[in-house]
Amino acid sequence: MKQGNTRRVIAAGAIGNVLEWYDFAVYGYFAAAIGRAFFPSEDAVAQVLAAFGIFAVGFLMRPIGGAVIGAIGDRLGRRAALTFSVAAMAIPTFLVGVLPDYQTLGIAAPILLTLLRMIQGLSVGGEYTTSIIFIIEQSPPDRRAFVGALGCCGAVGGILLGSATGALLASVMSEQALESWGWRLPFLLGLVVGIAGVVLRRHVPESPRKASAKSPLLNTVRNHGPLLARLAALSVFNSVGFYLMFVYIVSWLQSADGIAPATALAINSTSMVAMLPVMVLMGWLSDHYGRRPVMLGAAALGFVGAVPFFWLMHHGQPGLVVLGQLGFVLSVGAFIGGQPALMVEAVPAEIRCTAIALGYNVTLGVLGGFSPLVATWLVHRTENDYSPAFMIMAAAAISFAAILKFDETHRLKLQAA
Repeated sequence: MKQGNTRRVIAAGAIGNVLEWYDFAVYGYFAAAIGRAFFPSEDAVAQVLAAFGIFAVGFLMRPIGGAVIGAIGDRLGRRAALTFSVAAMAIPTFLVGVLPDYQTLGIAAPILLTLLRMIQGLSVGGEYTTSIIFIIEQSPPDRRAFVGALGCCGAVGGILLGSATGALLASVMSEQALESWGWRLPFLLGLVVGIAGVVLRRHVPESPRKASAKSPLLNTVRNHGPLLARLAALSVFNSVGFYLMFVYIVSWLQSADGIAPATALAINSTSMVAMLPVMVLMGWLSDHYGRRPVMLGAAALGFVGAVPFFWLMHHGQPGLVVLGQLGFVLSVGAFIGGQPALMVEAVPAEIRCTAIALGYNVTLGVLGGFSPLVATWLVHRTENDYSPAFMIMAAAAISFAAILKFDETHRLKLQAA
C-alpha cells in the first residue's frame, strides 16, 4: 500500500476512537452539571451518582454492540460497519447537547439520556475493534503492530481533546454560564468529528472479503468458544490496567496522597501523552521481534512493578508520582502496542470482527468498566491504599497466562477477510 493511502486508512480508522474517547472525557468532566440538568434537585450526590450510573449503562451495552457491529463487519464489510458505528456515536453525542433538561421534560429527560447513552454504548462496542481490524488488514505485512498502535493512539488523543475542551471552556466562561448551558457545547462539537469520520471512511478501500452464508455470531459462539475465552483473558490486563491507571488514579491521588485535583489531572494528562510514543515504539518492536516477547515482558513488568510503582506514587511528591505512573505507562503501553495485531492475526478472517469484538468487549465492559468502582470499594473496605496494585497484579497474571496460549504470528501471512 502506498504511504499516502496508509495515512488515510490510519486516519479513517482512528477518528472513531477519537470521538468515542472525546465523549468519554467530556461526559466525565461535566458529570456534575449533567446530573443537575437531568435529575431532580433534592440530592446533589444522588444527581452525580445517577449521571455516572447512566455512564455505566453504556459499558454494559458494549458486548451487544460488539456482536451487532462485528456481524456487520463480517457480513457486509469493514467500511459499512465503521460508517454505521461512527454515525451511531456522533448523532447521540450531538443529541445529548440539545436534549431539554428535567425542568422542561420531567422524567422523560433522564429516560431519553439513558437511551442515547445506550446507543453510544452499542457504537463503542464495535468501533474500536472493527477500526483496528480494518487498519491492520490494510497495512503492510511487516508493520501491522506499528499501524495498529497508531490507530490505538486515537483513544488517548480523544481523551486529551475532551479534557482540553472542558478545561478551555472552564477558563473562558463564567461558572454560571458553564453550569447553565456551556457544558452542552462539547457535545455539539462532537458532530463535527463524526461528520469528518463519515467522510473519511467513505473514501477508503474496502478489505477484500470472502462471502459466507453462515452467521458470524452463531459461528463464533458455536465453534470458537476457546478462542473467545483466550481473547477475553488476553484483554484483562489492558482493561484493568488502563482504567485504574488513567481513570481511577486521579481520584486515588487526591484521596490517598492529598494531591490537589488540578495537579492530579496534570500528572495524569502528562502520563497519557507519554503513553503515545510507548505504544507506537512497542508496536514497532513487536513487528521485528514478535508479539509474545513484547507482551509477555509488559505483563511481567505490570505484575512485578505494581506494588513498587504504587509505592512511588504514594509519596505525594509530584516527581515520584510521575515516576511511578510512568512505570505503568511502560507496562500498559507496551501491552497495548502489540495486542491489536496479535488478536487480528490469531482470528480467522470470516469471524474476525465478531470474535474480537465479543472477546474484547466482554472483558472491557465488565472488568474495565467496574475496575474503578471495585478499587474504590477495596481501598475503603481494607483501608489499604495499595489494593489497586493487587488488582493489577491479578490482571497481569491472567493475561500473561493467556499470551502463552497464542502462537507467535508476526511473520505469518494475514488471512484475507
